Amino acid sequence: MNTEILVSFIFATATLALSPGPDNVFVLVQTISYGKRKGMAIVSGLILGCIIHTSIVAFGLSSFIQSSPKLLFSLKLIGAFYLLYLAYTTYISKHELDIKKQSGNRTSLFKLFKRGFIMNVINPKVSLFFVAFFPAFLFSPTLSLTIQFFVLGLLFMGTSFLIFTLLVFCSGYVASVLRNNKRFEAIIKWCQIVVFVIISVFILITK
Repeated sequence: MNTEILVSFIFATATLALSPGPDNVFVLVQTISYGKRKGMAIVSGLILGCIIHTSIVAFGLSSFIQSSPKLLFSLKLIGAFYLLYLAYTTYISKHELDIKKQSGNRTSLFKLFKRGFIMNVINPKVSLFFVAFFPAFLFSPTLSLTIQFFVLGLLFMGTSFLIFTLLVFCSGYVASVLRNNKRFEAIIKWCQIVVFVIISVFILITK
C-alpha cells in the first residue's frame, strides 16, 4: 500500500473542496438562510450522496479496468483533459457569486438533508468526476480495485465533510468577504483554475 498516494489524494480532495463550486455556494447560501445547524444537514446529505457515485464507479469501473489494463492509462488521460476542460470553463465563466440572505427558517432538518442528498445523486457530473479523478490514485497492487475505489470514496467523503463543516461555521465571515470584495472573487476563480491544472498534470505524470 502506497500511503504517499493516499496523502496526495487527501490533499488534492481538500484543495478541490476549498475551491468554490456549485456545492460550496449551495452550502454557503443555505447556511446563511437557515443557520449552521441546518447547514450541516445539507452538508450531510451532499456527502452521503457520494456513496451512490462511489458505488457506481467501484462496481462498474473496476471490472472494465481488470479486463483491459490499458484502460487505466486511457482513463488517466481522459481525467487529465477533463480537469483541463474544467479549468477552461472556469476561466471563461463569470466569477460573480450570488450570496444573499434569504428569509424563513421553517424548513425541517430532514427536508434540507434530502435536498442535499438528491442534489448530489441526480448530478451525473459527480460520477464523471470520480471516473476522471480516482484511477490516478490507485494505491495498492494487491487490494482489489473495488476496495480501493471505496477507500478513495470514503476518504473523499471524509475530507469534503471536514471542509464543508469549516465552511458552515465560517459562513458569516466568508459571506461578508464575498459581498464586500469583488477582487477576492477573481482571486478565488484563478486559484480554482490553478488547482485544476496542477491536479491534471499530477494525473498525467503519475505512474
